[in-house]
Amino acid sequence: MKFITDNSKLSTREVILEAIKKANGSTVDALAEAADVSPVTVRHHLNSLQAEGLLKTRSVRRKVGRPYYVYSLSDKGQELFPQRYVRLSSRLLDELKARFPAETVANLFSSVVEGIVAEHRSEFEGLSFEERLDYLVDLLGEEGFLAAWEQTADGYQLTEYSCPYISVGQKHQEVCTFDRQLVQIVLETEVTQHSCMLNGDTCCHFTFSVPVEMKR
Repeated sequence: MKFITDNSKLSTREVILEAIKKANGSTVDALAEAADVSPVTVRHHLNSLQAEGLLKTRSVRRKVGRPYYVYSLSDKGQELFPQRYVRLSSRLLDELKARFPAETVANLFSSVVEGIVAEHRSEFEGLSFEERLDYLVDLLGEEGFLAAWEQTADGYQLTEYSCPYISVGQKHQEVCTFDRQLVQIVLETEVTQHSCMLNGDTCCHFTFSVPVEMKR
């Protein structure tokens, strides 16, 4: 599985926060493995993060032995992941939808995606399919999405663990087309979406196959 971030460039604190976000909750042992540090070090960071109000915990009982704790992001912790200019964006979309037909608004979103693709096309158009996937995940990262891809028995799948537009999308679901269109255009293949954070799911999940042209 390939993720958008290189853990060697992140602090232990950042690795822990991303691991909790990706897993939608995690244990001390799992976080120690993800950050490649000792459980004692993880607990030190967790205590600091809890003191800042960035985490919440729940106790899980076992049939035998002491219960263990699962750590997840609090609302304040969720805000660490890109959610900028929410109120302004929502107001601008309100105004657009009041002035223009739904089709025109949808075309504007498509134009934004096409503009991003045009800006980067020369960087990915000569790449193989999996190289494009790596590039796509980095590109999504630049736009604020925490994403990963992996190969499956039926093709490939892409999972987004955070969405920078989730707050705006609660009112304006048109923004939900942004990342799906970007995936389809960069990979030049049809994409099927199986889950969406706007619907209450823990992640956005897409599946797709290698286009015939890229199999040659």
